[in-house]
Amino acid sequence: MPIPDYIRSIWRNPPPGRLMGPGHPAGDFLGGPEWLLVEESPGRLVVDVPLVPAVRNFRDHLFGGFAPTYIDLIALRTVSAGERGRAHGWLVTLNMHVEFFDPVEGPRFMIESTIVNRRGRTVFVETRFKSTEGKLLLFATVTLLEQASAGGAATGG
Repeated sequence: MPIPDYIRSIWRNPPPGRLMGPGHPAGDFLGGPEWLLVEESPGRLVVDVPLVPAVRNFRDHLFGGFAPTYIDLIALRTVSAGERGRAHGWLVTLNMHVEFFDPVEGPRFMIESTIVNRRGRTVFVETRFKSTEGKLLLFATVTLLEQASAGGAATGG
């Protein structure tokens, strides 16, 4: 499946210090263009993200059902972290496991994501949500499948 040019620009050409540019429906909903890129190295991301009002519950914490959307976006981007020139095919999320330890509170929190294993076209990623003080709030694992690309590749999502 060819990757539309607008998706390439969202992931490949974000403004300086940002993880993504505008134009991704889920990313925009979660304030993606405001995600601050704290660290990027091959297979690893650390991002400072806002807890936008639309995903807060009545206690002003992250409504748990939205956590997988944050996790999925970060895991997909972690595949090309530190290797912007590395082409890969469309990515499909095969499995996700989420463990909640404490409420995710705003106005901002940290997300750390690391590739733990890459075997063939399968990529296994660990993701952690932490408070700005470093307290572990959530731990997740994601299994992704890189689909073979036809005629060039770019990031999916």
